[in-house]
Amino acid sequence: MRAAVFRGIGQPLDVCNVPEPKAEPGCVIVKVHYCGICGSDLHATQEGAFVVKPGSVLGHEFAGEIVESRAPGWKVGELITAVPNNACDPCRASGHDECKDDLGILCPNNRITGYAPEVPGGFAEYVHVNVSQALRLPREVSSRQGATVEPLAVGLHAVEKGRVKLGDKVLVIGGGPIGLAVVAFAKLAGAFNVVVSEYAEIRRNTSLAFGATGTIDPAKEEVASAFAKIAGGPPDVIFECVGVKGLLQECINLSAPRGRIVVVGVCMHEDKLMPMLGVFKEINVQFVLGYGKPDWRLVLNLLDKKGLDPAPMITDVFGLEKLPGEFEALRKPSKQIKLLVSPLQN
Repeated sequence: MRAAVFRGIGQPLDVCNVPEPKAEPGCVIVKVHYCGICGSDLHATQEGAFVVKPGSVLGHEFAGEIVESRAPGWKVGELITAVPNNACDPCRASGHDECKDDLGILCPNNRITGYAPEVPGGFAEYVHVNVSQALRLPREVSSRQGATVEPLAVGLHAVEKGRVKLGDKVLVIGGGPIGLAVVAFAKLAGAFNVVVSEYAEIRRNTSLAFGATGTIDPAKEEVASAFAKIAGGPPDVIFECVGVKGLLQECINLSAPRGRIVVVGVCMHEDKLMPMLGVFKEINVQFVLGYGKPDWRLVLNLLDKKGLDPAPMITDVFGLEKLPGEFEALRKPSKQIKLLVSPLQN
């Protein structure tokens, strides 16, 4: 089958022929319809604290059709997506398909789909899935929508950890896919004002489709005063969805007394801040990582009931052969938001 293989830092993904997976007991083979490119994929293929091993097939935001099954009750032809958490070898050796300590993605030994050669991801025609992590797509959810469940679940989890409540004033820094997901769920949680600070015009405009009540261009406006003008005061909750040095300190500066800061963006380098400024405001800082299976189920239910529409974030869809160029271009995005690779396309 065709797959996009990571060869090393500074090299484009290599679209080549690799062995086709065969279903193990309790598992299925999925024909990938769509797979999203995640910011973490970009981080993991450049200099930083975490780099995937050469030979890895990335892609953990996928949905598609079962074409082979060795799992009772899971039928060929069903459309599914899958939580990309895979139990470590000790857990599997003790008979557990999931983390025996119920840590999920937080387990230090967790094998995340697409981030190791032994668990190849969805930048390929087919992907191997243990049904313990699989979720069927509801009747009204397409495989294209199914490929957006992962980033939407990240946003849901972040909003839950941020304890957003009715009437809150929320600032979202970064209007990429995760920032847009945060906007949608912050509004669903009851926030009155959800304001997005983002340099790219297309992302600011798209945030309005996800429920943002206002936007800020930080290249032209001072964020604190612009937010206060829109919301009537400083933010109660700030979501940092970019992951660059200096932003955590900026969030502390922007926060209201007793405010909450949720760090969603993954900064891969050391940073520094002035703790005293956070102490004087009694700020609560919450770091978040990923999601749990219940988050995925809730997202799928919302998609099925038309309570959420991810379509505005999808800006590009292309086949495997174009993936290496599109992947590298996303390191410095201009008009891209969420990119989907579809191995079904030429």
